[in-house]
Amino acid sequence: MAIPRSTAAKWSLSVVAVTAGVLLTGCSASVSVGKTDPKLSAEKLAATVSEKLARTTGQPEPDISCPEDLAGKVGTTTRCELTADDGSTLGVTATVTSVEGEQINFDIKADETATPAPN
Repeated sequence: MAIPRSTAAKWSLSVVAVTAGVLLTGCSASVSVGKTDPKLSAEKLAATVSEKLARTTGQPEPDISCPEDLAGKVGTTTRCELTADDGSTLGVTATVTSVEGEQINFDIKADETATPAPN
């Protein structure tokens, strides 16, 4: 589930590029889950990535969507997508760095370039 576009107030391609620069330096997040085999739902992953980006960039939470859950196994990755107000997109990869009990720690890294909005 994507964060509603109204929450992702006015992200533009230039903010996407700044976000990519910030993410390329590496961001980490940590989420506690309550299952024997930890797994972070796609919805919670999108919300966590969006919150982390907002805190890192000082911008409103962007529109992030993640198509699948993130399994709590070190090295597991999943791809999410940031969509700017102009329709351009930026891929974001979440990679599990460690699992401590029910807590999944992961890094996020954005692609170097955004995909332009469709015409």
